[in-house]
Order: sequence, then C-alpha cells, then structure tokens
Amino acid sequence: MAREFPVSLTPPDWLVRNLRAQQAPVNRPAVARAAVALALPLAVGLAFDRPGYGALAAMGALNGVISDTAAAYRMRVLNIAVPQLFGAAGVTIGTLVYGHGWVAVATVTGIALVSGMISTIGAVASVSGLLLLLNCVVGAGLPMPGPWWAPALLIGGGGLLVLLLALIAWPLRAGVPERLAVAGTYDGVANLLTTCAGRSEVAYDDARHTVTDAMNNAYDLVLSHRARHHGRSPELTRLIAQLNAVTPMLEAAPAVHLSGSPLPAEVPAAVRSLADAVRGGRTEPLTLHLPPPTTETGRAIDHALRHAASVVTAPDIDPSGLADRLGRPAALGIRTARATRSMLLSAGSWRYGLRLALCIGIAQALVSIISVPRSYWVALTITFVLKPDFGSVFSRALLRALGTVAGLVVAAAVLSEVPRGWWDVPVMLVLAPLIPALTPRGYGFQTAAITPVILLLSDILNQEGTALLLPRLVDSLMGCAIALIAGYLLWPESWHTRVGARLADAVADTAAYVETAFAATADPGARARMRRRLYRDLSGIRTEFQRALTEPPPTGRRAAAWWPLVVAVERMVDVTTAARVRIKHGSAPPSQAEVDQVARQLRELSEGLREVDTLVPVRSDLTGPAGSVLEPLRQEVAAARAIASPLT
Repeated sequence: MAREFPVSLTPPDWLVRNLRAQQAPVNRPAVARAAVALALPLAVGLAFDRPGYGALAAMGALNGVISDTAAAYRMRVLNIAVPQLFGAAGVTIGTLVYGHGWVAVATVTGIALVSGMISTIGAVASVSGLLLLLNCVVGAGLPMPGPWWAPALLIGGGGLLVLLLALIAWPLRAGVPERLAVAGTYDGVANLLTTCAGRSEVAYDDARHTVTDAMNNAYDLVLSHRARHHGRSPELTRLIAQLNAVTPMLEAAPAVHLSGSPLPAEVPAAVRSLADAVRGGRTEPLTLHLPPPTTETGRAIDHALRHAASVVTAPDIDPSGLADRLGRPAALGIRTARATRSMLLSAGSWRYGLRLALCIGIAQALVSIISVPRSYWVALTITFVLKPDFGSVFSRALLRALGTVAGLVVAAAVLSEVPRGWWDVPVMLVLAPLIPALTPRGYGFQTAAITPVILLLSDILNQEGTALLLPRLVDSLMGCAIALIAGYLLWPESWHTRVGARLADAVADTAAYVETAFAATADPGARARMRRRLYRDLSGIRTEFQRALTEPPPTGRRAAAWWPLVVAVERMVDVTTAARVRIKHGSAPPSQAEVDQVARQLRELSEGLREVDTLVPVRSDLTGPAGSVLEPLRQEVAAARAIASPLT
C-alpha cells in the first residue's frame, strides 16, 4: 500500500512550480549549431597551438547560442549579430580596466547601469545588455591572452560563426519560417473551432490562448521585415493578407462558443486545408465542401472561411490598404529614436538600471576587499539572476543555485577524468547541445547545462582543474544572496505582484473596446487591432501571473487571488466580439445608453482595481433588455465585479 506523506512534508506549490520542467520541443537545428559552433573553435585553437584563443572564440559562440532564438532568418541576423557587437564592446572595456582596482569597480558598475537601462527596450536589447555586462565582467576579472583588441575579435568571431551556421539554409528556405508561422495560426483556428461548442471551458480557453500566441508570433515574424518592404515583396504582402484573413474567423469563434451549437466537422477540416495550402505556398483554387449555414453564427463562420479561402488562393494580392489595417511599423531609425527616448525618460528603466548597478557595485566592491579567487563569477551570477524580463528574480536565484550544483557535478566529472587537450573537443560536442535542448525546460535546466561549459572554457584559459569547483559554488551562492537582498528585498515593487495594475489597464482598454465595437462609424481595422492588442496584453498578464505564482507567500498567494478576474476579463472581450459578429449578421444593435452603461461600469471596476493591492468590493448596477446582444456582456461584467469582492 502506498504511503501517504503528512501534509506538513508536502512541498509548497510555489516550490513545485519552480522545479517543474516545462514542456517544449527540441530545436534540432539549434542543437546541431551549438555542437559545431562551440567545438570547432576549440579544435582550431588546438591545431594552431592557441587553446586560449580557441576558448575565447568558443565563449563568443556560447553568447551566440544564447541569442539564437529566432525562427525567421532576418530576425536571426538581429538576434545574434547585434548582441555580439555589444558583447565585443563589453569585453574590450573589461580588458582595458583589468587589474586597475577601484577603477575597474566603478567602470563595471557604470556598465551595469547602462546594461540595465538598455535591457528595458525589448528582447534584442535585453540580450545585448546582458552580453555587454557579462563580457565586461569576464574581461575585468580574467587575464586575457593576446593584445587588448584580440578578445573582442575572438569572442565576436565565435558569435558570428553561430550566425553563419544559422543562415546557411537561408537561400533554400527563404520565407519558410514565416509561412510555417502563418500556417500554424490557421491550425490553431481549426483547433479552436473544434472546441468552440464543447462543454469544457478549460479546453476552449487553452485553444484560444494557443491561437493567440501563434498569431502574435506570426505577426512578429512577418513584421520583422523592414517597413519599406511591405509594398515591394509579393511574398510578404501575401503573408500579411493571409494573417489578416484569420481575424474574422477568430472574431466569429466566441459567438460559436456562446451559441453552444457544434460546427459541422467540415468547417475545421476546411481551415486545416487552408493551413496546408499556406504551408506549401500553393495558390491553386480549393473546393470547400461546406454545408449551408442556418444560424447567425453559422453564417459568420461560413463568410469568414470563404473570405480566408479567397485570400489564401489568390494569385496576386493588392498591397494597398494592408498597412492601415495591420499597423505598419515605423522605419528602423524612427523606432530606434523612440526606444532611446523612452529608455532615457522612463522611471522604470532608471529603476532597473540602478538596481542592477547597485548589486554589481556591491559584488565588485566586496570581492575587491575580500580575497575571492576568480571573483568575476559573483557578478556573472548577479547578471543572470537579476533579469526581471526573464522571470521572477526570487525564482531565478533559487534555480541558479540548484542548477549550479547540478552543473558542478558534471563539471567535476569532466575536469577530474578527462585530460585537457584534444579530448576537450568531443566533450564539448556532447555538452554544448544540451544548452539549446534544456533551455526551454526552465532556467534551472539552462544553468545546469551552461555551468560545465563555462567551467571547461575557464579551465582551458587558467588551468585550475577541479580546484575551481568549490570557489564557483561559493561565488554563485554569494551572487544569489546579493541579488536577493540588494536587488529584490530592498525594492518592494519587485516582490509585490504587478498583476493588479496591469489588469486594471486591461479592464480600461476593454471599456474602450466595447465603445469602439458598437460605434456605427468605427474603423473595422482599428477595431481588429484593438482586439488583438487586448488579447496580447492579456497574454502578457497571464505570463506575469505565472511568474508571480513561483514567488513564496504572500506574493504568490496574492497573485492567485487575481486569477478568476483575469479569466473574467478575457471572457468580456470574447462576448463583446461575439455580440459584434451577431450584429453584423442580423441581430439588432444595442442602444447607446446600454453601451455607455457597460463602459462606465468597466471603468469604475478599473479604477477600483488600480487603487488597491488586494481585491475590494465594487458596486454592480447593470440592467437592460433581456434580449439584447449585450446581455451576455452585462452578465460577465457583473460576474467580474462579484469576483472583485472579497468574502465577508
């Protein structure tokens, strides 16, 4: 008979969530690139009797592997090449101040401030800021072989090797990642339509979140092209039009779900056939075997599906009007200027930069006063841990410590049993692929994979062997402690849940969406962009919620209290969209007084959420005609207000 553990011995939920491995497919091409990119420089360095040079180039390749996250080839250029430039600048600055005592401390601290502020701009900037500081710390903490300019060339060259390997197939597979992303959106819509009339709200919500994420990813990939290409590339124009054609089907899905009537099996099957056509780049006409619709929702789906089929199979797409409907991005120079201005004027940017600079300054000052062998590892740990855009700081500190222990076990076996020299190459061929394979599983797994690689490269540079293992563990624990105390506990906003403030913004945006959805003169493109932005924001709130749940009490417990309200807001957006679809296909529109009443109630709810850190009672006063298309929305708003009221 199985033994039941007492409740007191059961690990807390927040700890279980931290330790649970995330499910993710293995990116086999990235795994192969990592193996070649890290092992090849070592082999070349050994062949020319310059193992230190080979280790530095492999460190640059490691930076490239960390940056190698994009699917589209154009995005790979940005994601890998731009951070390498910052990394090269960082290691040059660090090399120049190596051994200069307090000058080095001040310089690295200043770089930490710049790195933190850069990291708030976006994903590419975040990795660029990370590599700027990481390489500066390494350059200031390790003696580098060769003249001062050699480390930058070697590390930059290693990163560019990863980029070269990532772009080898571009001439043969140009546009394939973008087509696969758009096709994945159609597949997601097919799954959503399959679950629309099911009884499981969880299955419907999961399918909707999946298709929202797929659509966001597809738009991000397509819009990674420069704005000036929008009217010149037929392939890009086609992809934009195909993505736009998904919107009417997504808008009709909530109406189908609310109706409770299952769609004929031919409908999702037809959407999957469109996905196959997009995936293969085919434009030959498709014969849709669809039964005649008999309801408002059926007509909406039929109309949306036939429109999507005409777009997918059209031999030529007129680019005029696509930019307005989609929201064409500004030119790169304009976006760069906006991002720089926002970074310099943002209180959040300065706050994060100061947090990171404070922690790095404490670490550098501490190791300057106390004799710590190879003290750069303390600052490295802080740099990795104190990345709020990568996840909870508390969770990352915990997982960093656990992952370091696991990585040190592997490193101990390698450093004690494998002789230095040519044996390092096959060892790297085995260890390097683990980084892209385990990174999607979670930060602890990534740390466990990166640690033995970094230690092996460090040993090639310094020949310390197993003597560096225990100091690395002590350094990691010191770094985690500094990050937790000076970068987490001393900054209340970092450990208070931010779900409430972001959710209040989403509720206010929902009020604006309600007004726009039922305005007679509203632009359909603006309405679609507003709905898509709302779902994207709610997806971000879900991510923030998941992060908060990994925090220990009371933060995790407070975040959990907001979850029903997150679901309620998503349903309000759904039923608003469903009402709009019903009106388009025959239902009577609501009166302006009904719309104003719902919008006012939503704004009152938003203000109530914005003023407190915990849920508080709010007034509910919603009435209207029972047969109105707004009746489901009124019910959802009333339910949201009831959720926002604590039990008394």
